[in-house]
Amino acid sequence: MDWVPKTELGRLVFEGKITTMSDAISTRLPLREPEIVDILLPDLTDEVLDINMVQRMTDSGRRVRFAATVVVGNGDGFVGLGRTKGKEVGPTIRKAIDVAKLQMIEIKRGCGSWQCGCGQPHSLPFEVRGKSSSVEVFLRPAPRGTSLATGDISKKILTMAGVQDVWGMTKVHTKTTVNYAFAVFDALKRTVDMRVTEDQTLELNIASGPVGIQSSEVDTEQIEDIMPDTAKPREENPRGRGRRRGGGSAGRRGGGSGGGRKR
Repeated sequence: MDWVPKTELGRLVFEGKITTMSDAISTRLPLREPEIVDILLPDLTDEVLDINMVQRMTDSGRRVRFAATVVVGNGDGFVGLGRTKGKEVGPTIRKAIDVAKLQMIEIKRGCGSWQCGCGQPHSLPFEVRGKSSSVEVFLRPAPRGTSLATGDISKKILTMAGVQDVWGMTKVHTKTTVNYAFAVFDALKRTVDMRVTEDQTLELNIASGPVGIQSSEVDTEQIEDIMPDTAKPREENPRGRGRRRGGGSAGRRGGGSGGGRKR
């Protein structure tokens, strides 16, 4: 790679003194070169969330520009979100990818649902709240096997971050794709800002950054524990389905010896 680092963090990465993204973030040095992320996270993927055409009327005529929103991540604890504007679609998307790399964060994952006790960091360790403009997002831990019960934009961001199971709730309109995406990203930032004790880390199995877990099917016993009582199959009565009506040998109406009325 023909790259000449211009920042202190870039020189440390270029010299080989920092070899992981977690170490680069822990240094608290500003991340201002996208090449740092390319070296430390070679398996990074990106996806375009929204691209919109913006028109502006001037004295010389109508000017057209494009606004692109892109999410990047490695699917295992690191995710970034960026948005830029440009005159052409291709350069604008590439610029948005570089901006998303500079906004890279390391999220915390865990098993924070009271309905699950698997002990693997497949979900969030606690409930988080994110907001962008008028859109407000709530992300809650879910038991293993729930998958991502959120919107389409939120699913893409959480998948890039490596979150497998979560329950989501939003306020106001989620059709505003840009605000919705940044609200979800702000909620994931809350996992970084939240301080936890050592006992909470061990109890909820909180892991920060890559853990290398793979999605697997939930066990049958866990499904039965998660299912409500109304959804579980009923046991058959060994004595019969129900009790017969009028169990006596003779009915009330004319069934007995003197029950009838003489004419």
